[in-house]
Amino acid sequence: MGAESVPRREVVTARSRTGRAARPRPRPAGPPERTDHAPASDVAVSRLMRRQMRAALTVTALLALSLGLLPLSLRLIGPAGTRPDAPLAVWLVLGVAPYPALLAAGTWYVRRAERNEGDVTGR
Repeated sequence: MGAESVPRREVVTARSRTGRAARPRPRPAGPPERTDHAPASDVAVSRLMRRQMRAALTVTALLALSLGLLPLSLRLIGPAGTRPDAPLAVWLVLGVAPYPALLAAGTWYVRRAERNEGDVTGR
């Protein structure tokens, strides 16, 4: 057993570029006071958040419903060995069917979110 090598520690002795040692800046005790917004903008932001949440819950529910029906559709197809076209149907249901639904839901959600933000900002 040899002596284990201990990593060498580096010591930084240089001063900062300004020529003096950096002092830690004191942090304010609480959050900064904001006086640049009116109560109306708070209402608009909360309305936007509610609309975005409603859109997110809607798309989540629709995807859960449509993807949750996949096991039922597989049950209706039957076991893969009973009919000659069953393996193809299983691949279509599992490998092809979910992606258009995901693409449509994502497209709808992005457009809805942009519309919601545009309504609030006036664009």
